[in-house]
Amino acid sequence: MWTLQDAKNRFSAVVDAAIAGHPQEVTRRGKPAVVVLSAAEYHRLVAEAAVRRESFAEHLLAFPGGDVARAQVRPRDVAF
Repeated sequence: MWTLQDAKNRFSAVVDAAIAGHPQEVTRRGKPAVVVLSAAEYHRLVAEAAVRRESFAEHLLAFPGGDVARAQVRPRDVAF
């Protein structure tokens, strides 16, 4: 894990490690900020996600639906 300042100072080392197959985490102010990974790994992840993703229509059609029980609520009396 790299601090942002260290990653800036040694960016070549960060990139070399990512290309070697070791994603590099970078923190900002002590909190995880980004992960540097190789372009090949990024494209693999995007392609894998696209294969598993269903269309929006398929998502809607997969809704269990059926009869949804609704609360039987009566409106209260209001005096004007």
